Order: sequence, then C-alpha cells, then structure tokens
Amino acid sequence: MFKYIESELKAIDGSLISARKNEYGRADQGAAWALLAKMYLNAQVYTGTPRYADAATYAKKVIDAGYTLMPKYGNLFLADNDKNNPEVIFPIVFDGKFTQSYGGTTFLTHAAVSGTADANWNPAYYGLGGGWGGTRATSALFQQFPDTAADSRGRFHTRGQTLDIPALTNFQYGYVPIKFRNVTSTGAPGSDNTFVDTDYPMFRLADMYLTYAEAAVRGGGDLGLALTYVNAVRTRAYSGSTSGNIASGDLTLDFLLAERSRELYWEATRRTDLIRFGRFTSASYLWPWKGGVAAGRGVADTYNLFPIPSSDLSINTNLQQNPGY
Repeated sequence: MFKYIESELKAIDGSLISARKNEYGRADQGAAWALLAKMYLNAQVYTGTPRYADAATYAKKVIDAGYTLMPKYGNLFLADNDKNNPEVIFPIVFDGKFTQSYGGTTFLTHAAVSGTADANWNPAYYGLGGGWGGTRATSALFQQFPDTAADSRGRFHTRGQTLDIPALTNFQYGYVPIKFRNVTSTGAPGSDNTFVDTDYPMFRLADMYLTYAEAAVRGGGDLGLALTYVNAVRTRAYSGSTSGNIASGDLTLDFLLAERSRELYWEATRRTDLIRFGRFTSASYLWPWKGGVAAGRGVADTYNLFPIPSSDLSINTNLQQNPGY
C-alpha cells in the first residue's frame, strides 16, 4: 500500500496545479508533497525501512513553496479560517449552511462544550446554541504546557472542571482545550449555531516545520535549519516573543514529540506519532486511562494496528484480519 500511494503521488506531481495556486479547498502540489513528507516520516513503521532524508526533502519542498505561519495560532481554528490563511496546505472545508454534518469540526466544537446548563460555560463564546459535553483532555496534555500564561496554544477551560478524571462519563472531570470555535476572528458568530463554519486543517505549515525537524534529528536533514523551523513555531506560539525559543541542545526527539503534542493536539496526529516513537502501546510511556485504567497501563502491540472492519472482510475474501482481533 505504501509503495502504491507513493507511486501515485509521484505520478501525478507534474499534473497537479502548482503549490498555493489552486482554488481553496482543492489539492495541489503542496498537498501531495505534504502527504509524501508524512508518509516518509513514518516509513519505518509502514515498511521497515527509514526514509528520513526523503521526509526532510518533501517537507522542505512544501516550506519553500511560500506558505507562511498564520500570525495568531488561535485564528487557525475559527469560523473564518478560510480567509487570509497562508498556513493551511489542504483543508477539509465545512460550512454551516452548505456542508452540514454532525461530524468534522461540528463535532470537535460541540463536544468540547458542556452539554448541561451550567453557569461555568457560555456556548455563545464558541458560536454555538449549546454543547454536547464529551471530549476533555487528560492531565497529561495540560502538563505538556509548562507556561500556559505565555504559550497561546495552551488555552483550557478550567472553571468548574477538575484536572484529573476519576470517572470517564462525567464531563466535569478533565480540563477542556479551547481550540475549535464557531466564531470569526472579529468575534462574530458563524452562519449557524449548530453546524460549524470552521474548516479542518488537514495539512498545515507548522506540521511541515516539525516534520523536517524530526527528520533532521533522526539523521535526514540540516539540524541548524531544523532549529530555525522549530523556533518559528514557538515564536508564533509565544505571540511573537522569542522567550520560548530553544537552543540546539534542546532539540531532541523527546522534545519534538512533546512539541507536536502542543502544536497539533486534536488534529489527528498523536496516535501516529506515538506509534512512530514506539510509545503507543508500551508500559514505559503512560497517560491517564491508557489501557482503560485511571493510572494508565501498557497494552498489547496488537493495537498498533486497527482491526479490519467485518464489512470489508465479508466483501473481500482475500483479506485476513489483523492478529489479535
């Protein structure tokens, strides 16, 4: 599968519209390069052969195409993030009137707001008529941000919430990240208070900066350039201040795994990252409720792979279920 997707992306490269030249919401060369960079970063997991130099090459192709960081981190996840957004390489487009769905950013926004009448919550702040009360962060994510006052990415709703989660089904347990909102950068509500206007950033420049940096630390790129890219991400996170910048000695794999968590939480990268680092199932790396217990525990390596759905198995008899399921 890896070889097939790689060959297809390379085969269409010359036929795609140049990076940053296509209509918003449609894939161009930048999207293909970003996908290749992410595939190569994970190539050792998928194929057994590392491809870090290739990951760095394709991440840099994206970087050099002229994308720039959105000046304010929080504006990446607002209802008008389709406007004047130089960072997003490929979005999944949502519109409260014309692409209505209870999934996507509608889910991400509603599920992070209390579903009960509670003076601690103001659904209108999120551009919503009400919340669903479902998703929270474990204490492990909150603790990734040692300086929530300075790091603009570390914004959490804490009023009326507890840091720890002693029981999974009570929404008041666990701090809630303030990330996706159905309001514009000027504070105006989205076009609908149920269905959300906010687009989902499938690929964006900050991820490519961190992809290049990890590939470099793993031996596939220029460490000086990697440090520059990481500090660009952190300068934006610290609202233009260099106080959060790191020195070359701080640029380690452990730092980058934590930085990817801070920059990209709730953007569907964490599971893949932890598998690449060998920490998704391991007992040596725990977080609350890993393995279904409050303190966390290691689980079988089976879970590094998803099960193949029974509907697929019943249609295609050439498929065999992954081990352990």
